[in-house]
Amino acid sequence: MDFKLSTIEDIDAIFKFYDWAVAFQKEKFNKHWKGFERSLIEKEVAESRQWKILVDNEIACVFAITFEDESIWKEKNNDKAVYFHRIVTNPKYRGQHFVKKIAEWGIAFAKENRLEYLRMDTWGDNMSLIDYYQQCGFDFIGIITPDFTNLPKHYEGITLSLFQIKVDS
Repeated sequence: MDFKLSTIEDIDAIFKFYDWAVAFQKEKFNKHWKGFERSLIEKEVAESRQWKILVDNEIACVFAITFEDESIWKEKNNDKAVYFHRIVTNPKYRGQHFVKKIAEWGIAFAKENRLEYLRMDTWGDNMSLIDYYQQCGFDFIGIITPDFTNLPKHYEGITLSLFQIKVDS
């Protein structure tokens, strides 16, 4: 298993993963992503913030990171943190606990980059993901209403559950 930065050549595959995610969300929950602008993914790739996990040279999982997330984390955005977004697993690899693997990778990444927290969010009422993220080592921080400015469409009118792992130095 290899963690690699995504390339511009991966963008079509990333959107295929998002299509899989939306289909899965519709099957398992009452909310789903509303789509993303290609320019967002291109920017993340250009800024080395879009990642992929390879298993036998096949993309098994994709995710994005950022180093600020003020619309969601508000005053806590001042902390030194890496924020994880849009973690999607190829259906062929479901059940292999990629969020746990991302958390392990994220702790090493945070230490290397002198960051104090790994953070992520999900819909405030998605009990299945809330439980799963806690099983993966994330502490549940609480439920907030984000500032919807500059957020993708699927954030409009929702609450979010927040999670973090404090990284030991």
